Amino acid sequence: MSDPFDIVIIGGGAGGLVVASGAAQLGARVALVEKERGLGGDCLYYGCVPTKTLVHSARMLSLIRRSAEFGLGRMTPSSESFEGVMARMRGMVARIGEHDDPKRFEAMGIQVYFGEGRFVDPHTFEIAGRKIKGRRFVLATGARPSVPPIPGLVEAGFLTNVTALALKRRPETMAILGGGPVGVEFAQIFHRLGVRVTLIEKADRLLPNEDREISEALEAILRKEGIDLLTGAAVQAARREGNQKVLLVQEKEGRRIAAEEILVAAGRSPNVEGLGLDAAGVAYDRQGVKVDATLRTAARHIWACGDLVGPYQFTHMAEYQAGLVVANALFPLIRRKVDYRVVPWVTFTDPEVGRVGLTEQEARERLGALHVYRFPFKQVDRAIIEGEEAGFIKLIADRRLRIVGAHLIGSNAGDLLHEYVLAMKANLKITSLSTTIHVYPTRSQGVKKAADQYYREKLFSGWFPKLARWLIRF
Repeated sequence: MSDPFDIVIIGGGAGGLVVASGAAQLGARVALVEKERGLGGDCLYYGCVPTKTLVHSARMLSLIRRSAEFGLGRMTPSSESFEGVMARMRGMVARIGEHDDPKRFEAMGIQVYFGEGRFVDPHTFEIAGRKIKGRRFVLATGARPSVPPIPGLVEAGFLTNVTALALKRRPETMAILGGGPVGVEFAQIFHRLGVRVTLIEKADRLLPNEDREISEALEAILRKEGIDLLTGAAVQAARREGNQKVLLVQEKEGRRIAAEEILVAAGRSPNVEGLGLDAAGVAYDRQGVKVDATLRTAARHIWACGDLVGPYQFTHMAEYQAGLVVANALFPLIRRKVDYRVVPWVTFTDPEVGRVGLTEQEARERLGALHVYRFPFKQVDRAIIEGEEAGFIKLIADRRLRIVGAHLIGSNAGDLLHEYVLAMKANLKITSLSTTIHVYPTRSQGVKKAADQYYREKLFSGWFPKLARWLIRF
């Protein structure tokens, strides 16, 4: 091809699709390269869409089992639930995948190529002998599940979040390695689908990146639900014994765990191999591609975004970064820089765990004196009505009462979180949330009441009540 594209995107996941569509709509001549057979990436096929579909079905099963609580008598889920739930999951992937149909992007004028390829020089990417030339490139190749170097694990056999979604038959037992977001979500999904689950985490608690109070609350909920949790436990070796896979776990006394399946949820590794990045002049290591604050790589005509870059491997982060890449790659005088000051995320267990900003420990180390407020969902009327009283909201504010961290565990925590996200983005004080009218009866009353704790502490304790009584009598 003699005429180079204005921009060539390598990777057709969330970040790559945002860059491709944005650039095309701005008038650029765009090529999009994807090594798999379809567009959409991990989020569509192996991440957000299928797992959250399973989370919802598993929650429905849990509610059916709780039917007596809602005055409906005792109901029992069908023994065919597993097959039906997995079939629905595949249907949802297909339905939502319609948004990522290659024809939709081709209609925008984007040239779509499928197949594996590599850079042969800084401005040429080759796929099966076909050379695609570009003035600018964007790397958005994502990441894949990491496999820990446990002796015997490969020989014993294991699942990842990718292969677990292809299960046709429900295993009786499962051991899950990793108590991060992927591990805890799958643990609850499979447990509710009737699998006896053991979850193993080498840190001293689940979700070690969350605020400790939140982690401990989730752990108590999962234990109560019947999931076997091992924290502070390291897997020393794995082996196969007949139809069982056995893990030798080192904890206080040591333990042998036998399960029909092992699911590895021990982090993710960036997809940097086989792309010919050295030929393109792109710097990278095991952590991913190196970029500056504008998401430009060491090669000045190449940018990168998404899981390949980090530091947060979320679809919403990939989309945010992709928006910056479109501007910076096509209009280099703009030079928009990343801003990671306010980054929210959610773990989609039931109840959900949501976070934005600093944990209490991080805030104390950085800021010293703080205001910390908590409010339980069992005091929110809508939560009581719907039988979703588990969990609480924890707010952390600095001396000037500006929110520096918000942590929620509760039903719909992911939706409630965004009011705090906006407050932090706009540098609003906690009092702004308290004095804003919230509809009753909604769960958002919890957002307001958590902020109300400032006035409760200020007005109803200490010297002020004494002064108030004197003024009232006077």
